[in-house]
Amino acid sequence: MTTTPTQQLSDAGVSIWLDDLSRERLSSGSLQKLIEEKNVVGVTTNPSIFHAAITAGSDYDAVIAEEAAKGASVEETVFEITTTDVADACDLFAPVAAASKGVDGRVSIEVDPRLAWDTEGTIAEAKHLYKKVNKDNVHIKIPATLEGLAAITATLAEGISVNVTLIFSLERYRAVINAFQSGLELAKENGHDLSKIHSVASFFVSRVDSEIDKRLNALGTDEAKALKGKAGVANARLAYQVYEELFSTERWAVLAEAGALPQRPLWASTGVKDPDYPDTLYVTELVAAGVVNTMPEKTLDATFDHGVVTGDTVSGTYEEANSVLNALEGLGISYNDVVAILESEGLDKFVASWKELLADVEGALATARKAS
Repeated sequence: MTTTPTQQLSDAGVSIWLDDLSRERLSSGSLQKLIEEKNVVGVTTNPSIFHAAITAGSDYDAVIAEEAAKGASVEETVFEITTTDVADACDLFAPVAAASKGVDGRVSIEVDPRLAWDTEGTIAEAKHLYKKVNKDNVHIKIPATLEGLAAITATLAEGISVNVTLIFSLERYRAVINAFQSGLELAKENGHDLSKIHSVASFFVSRVDSEIDKRLNALGTDEAKALKGKAGVANARLAYQVYEELFSTERWAVLAEAGALPQRPLWASTGVKDPDYPDTLYVTELVAAGVVNTMPEKTLDATFDHGVVTGDTVSGTYEEANSVLNALEGLGISYNDVVAILESEGLDKFVASWKELLADVEGALATARKAS
């Protein structure tokens, strides 16, 4: 019997989440179809996704008019729209969550990206979002900035499930796992059921290649060209090695004994940016048990159509992955510089999208007020 590539991914232990959400996806049934036909078991959102959804078409006109009539502020309106979409998506995925005991069927919503450098503000916003969505299968998304680490610990300590986003470096990933385990230790002290707290760590892939390839092109040597398109996968594979290491410690064993589940690595930014690369590169080369791959629909469709899934493509690759990163350092490409730039740019992009969203909704509110 032949199975689809997405089914083969599921069989290999990869959870497929869609990196997109909109009112149209929910109302048209297209998201339900992806669950039924393409093995989608979760959804992630970010400020750019909401900006695209809310500014396309007329799906949000009615709710914006309603909010305008109430005299709601632009912030309140955006909060209402995004949390409603996420709550509705949580309901759609409730059967998946039930079948997987809460491991999948998750829907992520991000704290206001302008709070990325504000620990206390992030904690307060995480609690506010969690209370408003009010669904067991929601993930509150917190960026892995240095200020975000303490917020991740504090949010988990309250028994709230967290998606840690914008992780680029192996060092920061170690700090994220530490923040997660610290959060669970506090949650245990606070009397929370650890088996109900879920978390993923979103490790970004394609953007690493975009930044490093730019530098390799500038060098222009044969040696530089030979390394193009290799850093993103190598970095992610080494992240999986870190995951294996830090979830086989005595510290983790104590938490697992108390019912805790590991924080799963999630491959984010898996749409290929360079048309010269296979469009399923960041899917088929990162197959490992217990990971999530959140894909834009274009990548999901490509994988379903022609992805070649050959089982685990991560285990046993660590030496080769290290040699890629060492070769880049040997060419004068600083890993630490690359990951610092990527974190800064990633946050800037989300803040810019959020500000554009606020500006667009403000315009729509003004129009609605005039019309009434």
